Amino acid sequence: MAKNFKLDHEQIEVVDDEMAEVLRRKTPAERLAMAFSLWTSTRDMLMSHLKKAHPEWDEEMINKEVARRLSHGLV
Repeated sequence: MAKNFKLDHEQIEVVDDEMAEVLRRKTPAERLAMAFSLWTSTRDMLMSHLKKAHPEWDEEMINKEVARRLSHGLV
């Protein structure tokens, strides 16, 4: 059933009520596993993108840039 959603520009993430219920039923370990899987996928996609965008970079440079971006510049 389609619902009309309005995005709140002050809130980027909007979770549908049904999805929120699915997440509530997950155990803490399951939610943590989901988050780790998302983080790993993000890291892998970023590494792939950087290798393609900067073929002249070696593995160390790519790893440093991935760490910098995933840490929001703290590394």
